[in-house]
Formats: sequence, C-alpha cells, structure tokens
Amino acid sequence: MAVRKFKPTTPGQRNKMISSFSEITAKKPEKSLLEPLKKSGGRNKSGKMTLPHRGGGHKRRYRVVDFKRNKDGMKATVKTIEYDPNRSARIALVQYEDGEKRYILAPNGIHVDQEVLSGKGVPPEVGNTLFLSEIPLGTIVHNIEMHPNQGAMLVRSAGAFAQVVSREGKYAVVKLPSGEVRRILTTCKATIGSVSNADHTLEISGKAGRSRWQGRRPRVRGVVMNPVDHPMGGGEGRASGGHPRSKKGLLAKGYKTRKPNKASDKYIIERRKKRKK
Repeated sequence: MAVRKFKPTTPGQRNKMISSFSEITAKKPEKSLLEPLKKSGGRNKSGKMTLPHRGGGHKRRYRVVDFKRNKDGMKATVKTIEYDPNRSARIALVQYEDGEKRYILAPNGIHVDQEVLSGKGVPPEVGNTLFLSEIPLGTIVHNIEMHPNQGAMLVRSAGAFAQVVSREGKYAVVKLPSGEVRRILTTCKATIGSVSNADHTLEISGKAGRSRWQGRRPRVRGVVMNPVDHPMGGGEGRASGGHPRSKKGLLAKGYKTRKPNKASDKYIIERRKKRKK
C-alpha cells in the first residue's frame, strides 16, 4: 500500500497524492452485501440544517460489514480485497465453508486465498478474531468490542491499532490509538493485526473539487458571518470575534465536552494524551 504522486500538468495535479490502490483485487462489489445509502445534506427529520458544509457528492451504496465475526470455528477464505467509499480502511470479501459471503474489515497484510477464523481456541494470527481473554499480552489488535456480542466499536479506521497491555480479573487493559488506557471485558472480541491502508494519512486532495465529490461543501469562517448567524460574527472591520466558539455557542479550542462523572469513567485508567502544539 502506497500513495501516488502526479506530474504537475494541471494546478489540481501539482500537490495531489492519492492511494495507489495496488492492493485492490476487485472492481465491482458483492451485490448481495449492498444496501442503499440516503444522504441527509446535513438536515434533520424536520428539514432544518443541523450540520453545515454537507451536501452533494458522488452517489454511494453501503457495504454491509460484519463487525461481530460470530461464525465461530468455521473457516472463511478471503476472496477479494475491495475499496469501500464509506470508510478509510479497505474491506475483504470472505466466503465461509457453508457458502455464505461476508465483508470484514481488512487488516494490514491480509491476502487473497488466506483463511481466517474466529472464536475460542483460534491461533492469534493476522485476521483472526479472538476473545480478549485468549489474546497474548503485547499483541497488536483492532476491531474491538466494548460490550460482548455488540460488534466492534473501537479501532476501525485506516492504519489504527491498539495493544493488549495486561489483564485484571475479568477485564483486559487495552491501550488505544489516542493514548487512552482502559479496561474492556475479556469476553469481548478483537481482531489480530492493524487496520489496512495505513498510508491514508499521507493523501492530499490537491483541489477543492475532490472534497465536493466526497460531499463536503466549502467551510465559511464564523468571524466573517453576521451576529445572527454565528456567535463570533459581526464587528467593525476585521474583528477577531471574541473567544472561539462553535455555531451553537459551545466553547472551542480546548473546552472539555465529556460529561463529568460519566458511568464509563471507572473503566478508564489513563486519559488520552494531549496534542502537542
């Protein structure tokens, strides 16, 4: 997996860097695993815009990805590695011994014709899904459940990985990509390896048009709006707009939005690391 650079034959090509897609083995997705995906344009059910700068973009269909990996003890063979327009990672089409096909999140290093397993007593190899109670300490994992049989909720974006640090009774201590260290029940599942397409962070659109293809409209700064439109709007000339706030009036630039005394606080051992400025 690598990124492609382009000759600057046009202004849009000058700084453009996109994925080489060298790992992709199929152009068309599996029809039985597609669902319609309706766009909201940032509007709620009343038609009011609640999320600005959304709209347009290329038509997409949702790929139904199996985040539960609940066909325990049954071998599945990787048929294709595919592009998914709805996520940064790649997905893999696997076929089980009974003939059923499913999409899974493709880990880094997976290849066509590789066999993957899930469940109890499965070897800790790349692509296999195990219970946290059986994963060796220090192992790199992704696709982690927060509650048993809920389906993976953590560590699903391109290049992400977590590490199983230790076990404390019925809990496993996992270090997440953000730097947060937290307890997760050992009866939850996780997949061995890191998520594919690690070079996703190196991609550069090169032009505004590519953002429009992805459904992102131009962002307008709050300070150039009128007071009726934004808390930071108004003023004579180039006014700074006061303390940075969101359009809804919430303080920005470091204001903590997590609720104090949240129920899940008891599971967090160490908070995520602050970004260096």
